[in-house]
Amino acid sequence: MYIKQLTNNEFKNFASSFRPSSIYQTTYYAFTMNEQDFYTVFLGLIDNDEIKAASLILIQKTNGFKYAYAPRGFLIDYNDTALLEIFTKEIKQYLGKNDVVAVKINPMIIRYIYDSNYKVINQNIYYDSIFNHLGKLGYHHLGYNNFFEALKPRFEATIDLTKPFEQLFMDIDKSFRTKIRSADSDGIKIYRGDESNLEYLYLHTKNKYPRDLKYFKDLYSFFHKDNLIDFYYSKLDTTAYLKKVQSLYENCEIEVNSLSELLLNNLGKNKQKLIDKKISLDKTFQAIKKQLEEAISLLREYPDGIILSSALVIRWQGEVYLVMDGYNPSFKKFNAKHLLLWKLIGTYANLGYKSFNLGGIIDNRNPNKYKELNDRYKGLNEFKLRFGAKAIEYVGDLELITNNTLYFMYNNSTQLSNIFKWGK
Repeated sequence: MYIKQLTNNEFKNFASSFRPSSIYQTTYYAFTMNEQDFYTVFLGLIDNDEIKAASLILIQKTNGFKYAYAPRGFLIDYNDTALLEIFTKEIKQYLGKNDVVAVKINPMIIRYIYDSNYKVINQNIYYDSIFNHLGKLGYHHLGYNNFFEALKPRFEATIDLTKPFEQLFMDIDKSFRTKIRSADSDGIKIYRGDESNLEYLYLHTKNKYPRDLKYFKDLYSFFHKDNLIDFYYSKLDTTAYLKKVQSLYENCEIEVNSLSELLLNNLGKNKQKLIDKKISLDKTFQAIKKQLEEAISLLREYPDGIILSSALVIRWQGEVYLVMDGYNPSFKKFNAKHLLLWKLIGTYANLGYKSFNLGGIIDNRNPNKYKELNDRYKGLNEFKLRFGAKAIEYVGDLELITNNTLYFMYNNSTQLSNIFKWGK
């Protein structure tokens, strides 16, 4: 067996048929990262003209040294110890000869699966043997990180879309179901967009995500060639919202007047109860009056509606990946993101997709250990897990040194760079 550089089509065909694989081990993602200053190469382990294992390798220059990444690991059966040993030996030799100092992988090796409360519901019985074998082959585990320090998130939230439609909705937290119904009744509509609408996503995420608008457009362009990517956004119909609030106002006004008249004509024992009810209703009426003023103002300022939230999703091997999503924080109270996500869950479930990957979450099993960071990401975790998702824990980052001499020099140069950086 030997390693060779694969053509785009060779790798594409292998990755498409290999299970399990990730959107991050595809030609589409490779071409996207080419536009982000990464050099990419497809490598395959060949035996009698047959590809036995393969990987997308991203190469980046740091301080003049070439460092490689295999996002979501190699396309290989990690349980096949003999194959993994041969592949490791060959890829190490291949990359080393090409002056790559090391390769970092973040494989889809599941450790545990948890419910939304982080109670273990399943575990990989082969995990320890795989982990120990990787160590013997020279892979250095970079630790069980709790947050987003790894190449890709070590924890992900996924929803099982094979459940009955009604069960999918009932699995959602009760408070979220209320928000979804409220957003729907407010006149928020979901639209399928295209590349020309991606600026919505950029505006919703630019303050929390390092990638720029060009990255989203490149991602969309390459995955769209094989119809694997969708973009959606939610929009508040300000005319419909005003009509809804006007109806609430009119109904409440009728109720207030009716109760006032009842009070004037009631001298009995229940008068205090009516007074208390009137006080409560007056407060509600004042709140609706304020809401009406706001609705009138929104229609005046945004006659064509307001873009509230957005989501970019990729479909791959029966799974839907929520690549990026965001919302306009100025209109958070409309809960448009809740409605958008629920509509996507329902849409892809009806289309026969098996699971919905909501993306990275943190390890929240010990919230008091790193309280500041846990508090920062608490909202992210709760939002995803309250949709009835389970949490999947992966192995994390592993590093394989491929050129000892250059790695020693690279390590020293990195340490010096850090000294100079912190010395400024």
